[in-house]
Amino acid sequence: MEHVTEGSWESLPMRLHPRVLGALRELGFPYMTPVQSATIPLFMKNKDVAAEAVTGSGKTLAFVIPILEILLRREEKLKKNQVGAIIITPTRELAVQIDEVLARFTKPFPQFSQILWIGGRNPGEDVARFKEQGGNIIVATPGRLEDMFRRKAEGLDLASCVRSLDVLVLDEADRLLDMGFEASINTILEFLPKQRRTGLFSATQTQEVESLVRAGLRNPVRISVKEKGVAASSTQKTPARLENYYMVCKADEKFNQLVHFLQNHKQEKHLIFFSTCACVEYYGKALEALVKGVEVMCIHGKMKYKRGKIFMEFRRSQSGILVCTDVMARGIDIPEVNWVLQYDPPSSASAFVHRCGRTARIGHGGSALVFLLPMEESYISFLEINQKCPLQEMKLQKNIGDFLPKLKSMALADRAVFEKGMKAFVSHIQAYAKHECNLIFRLKDLDFASLARGFALLRMPKMPELRGRQFPDFVPTDINTDTIPFKDKVREKQRQKLLEQQRKEKRENEGRKKFIKNKAWSKQKAKKEKKKKMNEKRRREEGSEIEDEDMEELLNDTRLLKKFKKGKITEEEFEKGLFSSGKRAVPTADLGIPDLEEDC
Repeated sequence: MEHVTEGSWESLPMRLHPRVLGALRELGFPYMTPVQSATIPLFMKNKDVAAEAVTGSGKTLAFVIPILEILLRREEKLKKNQVGAIIITPTRELAVQIDEVLARFTKPFPQFSQILWIGGRNPGEDVARFKEQGGNIIVATPGRLEDMFRRKAEGLDLASCVRSLDVLVLDEADRLLDMGFEASINTILEFLPKQRRTGLFSATQTQEVESLVRAGLRNPVRISVKEKGVAASSTQKTPARLENYYMVCKADEKFNQLVHFLQNHKQEKHLIFFSTCACVEYYGKALEALVKGVEVMCIHGKMKYKRGKIFMEFRRSQSGILVCTDVMARGIDIPEVNWVLQYDPPSSASAFVHRCGRTARIGHGGSALVFLLPMEESYISFLEINQKCPLQEMKLQKNIGDFLPKLKSMALADRAVFEKGMKAFVSHIQAYAKHECNLIFRLKDLDFASLARGFALLRMPKMPELRGRQFPDFVPTDINTDTIPFKDKVREKQRQKLLEQQRKEKRENEGRKKFIKNKAWSKQKAKKEKKKKMNEKRRREEGSEIEDEDMEELLNDTRLLKKFKKGKITEEEFEKGLFSSGKRAVPTADLGIPDLEEDC
């Protein structure tokens, strides 16, 4: 579509419900954004839409308003357990956010019930809540929604409840597929009625999204909306009001640059993106100790129960730091974020765009900064070509302190910090090896010594990527790291108990290994030679007339007899082995052992 300008809500071809208009004014939305102007009229005219618009352009209202209007215009009013609309989104945080926005608009319409289904909550309680309160509008993550369709045994027949469905919305569709939800989405689509309106919203259109459009939408209208002031021919994905910077620094300088930057921007609100959950845990702890007077919070995908509380708290904050992974990169609307800092470049170019889009949202200004190693500088040109995303260089800050010794001291004083640092380093290297743009982000070019210094490691971890390498530029701390205690006395007590148990098992295993080793050694040549010499000596002393060959056959016969007595071989196998040489070396009676027949 052509570029669409902002317009008033009254200019829509189909007049909105007065209470919807009242809610829009009350919440501070006097005008439509371009994506809203383009999408809402089509959605309300029974069209399926596939909308692509830059992040932060107001896509949420582009489907919330049509959902309300469509449900208000239904001929048959929805009953408590009838589902009229489903909104599917990739992350819990985004689902919570959409649920909040929706609640503001459904408040004047008590006839509509809404329900939120996301991971990290008790599914049994979700079922009970739906049966008791209903859910005309469901906001859900794919995994939990798919799970709800399978809970028929608990008295929830969701497949029957969705027969009344009017609208399905897939928000951040490219991310839904990127996170591996394709199978879940396909399963969900099988339960839904074909006669429905479907909206697919995304900041980027990938090949997977195109496949989903063909599978789930009927003759969709494709919408590609540009921001005001952006040429129609441009394919820039980042907001026009975003100031995008990059800084080139060595791996062992990056942390100092970050801390110095944050100390000089204490009154502002920051999102800091790292590549892995372990890095978030480690650097979050470090920043909490080193950037005084600022609240530091952490969110990553492995957190189960704290995420929602932390997310809501940061949204309400006027300033502070949120250290996070890409779980916060998509669709999340956090008010007044001043800076998005990308400590680690993301695994894909599209993720870079989405990270930046957490600031400069819906007409506001904002800034973003990505830290790059010298060998990664060509990534800037790649982003300009691939994403039409220009960046300007920010020079290295001067007169900065060295905070790495303080981080080392923290690791020496608390085993929790030491272990977090090791895990973070390992996870960072593993993530680096999987980077989508591996022509620029090449593991073999990485300066591991500099990187280890940047992580303030006390020693290099043992991992396959470092096997056989020497690091003369990295000097490990002269300490036995096994002696570093946990600051938490309970954890340290547990660790000491475990160490004592391991030492005990080690002593037992060593004794067992010694016995096994001797037993195995008896089969080897040196032991046989010793036995042979002893036999020869005994023959000389006793005047035995048995030759070596006969002695060997005698020993073989004895072994066979013992096996037979223990039931390890059959009588047939015993006789076959006994006479395999064509003769018996010595009658078993000569050894003081009864003949076979007598023993039987």
